Amino acid sequence: MPRSMNARVLQESALRHFLEVVRSGSVTEAANRLGVAPSAVSRQIARLESDLDTLLFERRARGMTLNAAGELLAVHAKRAWQDIERVADDIRAVRSLRTGTVRIASTEGFAYEFFPPLIAAFRQRYGGIGFSLSVNTQAQIVRMVREGDVDIGITFGLSSERGINVELRQPSPILAVLGKQHPLAGKKQLTLAQVAAYPLALPPPFTTLRQLLDISRSRQGLHFETVFECDRLGPLIKFASAGGSITFCGQETLHDYLERGSVAAIPLRDREMNERHFEVQTMAGRTLPVACRAFLDDLGVALATPQRKPISG
Repeated sequence: MPRSMNARVLQESALRHFLEVVRSGSVTEAANRLGVAPSAVSRQIARLESDLDTLLFERRARGMTLNAAGELLAVHAKRAWQDIERVADDIRAVRSLRTGTVRIASTEGFAYEFFPPLIAAFRQRYGGIGFSLSVNTQAQIVRMVREGDVDIGITFGLSSERGINVELRQPSPILAVLGKQHPLAGKKQLTLAQVAAYPLALPPPFTTLRQLLDISRSRQGLHFETVFECDRLGPLIKFASAGGSITFCGQETLHDYLERGSVAAIPLRDREMNERHFEVQTMAGRTLPVACRAFLDDLGVALATPQRKPISG
């Protein structure tokens, strides 16, 4: 097909009219579907046939059917129209990223260390998008996602949840966290039995971290001496770094502490301590706004990119 002809064929109106006649088998019916006069459809078809110097349809008493040349053009036209629709979708997506709010509920570790720089980087590209971030427990996050109070939840999943779609799931083993001067600070690995010989700083029983610790403690018949309890990880880690005790958390919470060298974070050999996973959750069956989906893409890339200091003893 000559380039001059191809340019005419690719015009949006020509494609729409031609493809509608192909679908409906009639100029009159195509005109009704397009909301134009039958003469307008006929002119577009006649122009295509003139440009290509060939007939595209067999005209019959009960309608129009494609001939061999028309079949070839229909394959090309459908593909070209799909490309036009794809570009239009992309343009609408870009426009929808100009305004809006992405609502996130997160566990404490991700809220303090992970999300702020990721949100800042996203807003450098899409400055019209705002964010709200709330810090909640695992049960609260699941409820908020399921009920549509937030768009994205990031939490620790212990079992499948009704009404929840898991966008991403990654391991998040529990580490023993202690001050650099602690007698166990030089170990490469520890067991809960070793840790239980020292005073501990623990989160409350309703947290997934504490539940896993209690399951492992009960299975092994261990006793924990809890000298400090807090529903936020920050004070627990500060207390441990000051030499007050040993606490526990995932590495996602420890980035700044490890950068400063203020704590040792040591892997635990116990089975339950290595079976925890964090999940990025959305409401099942919901079509997310474009801004939320774009941020989820950034979130997936960030979680898949090694960027934290390796654990050291």
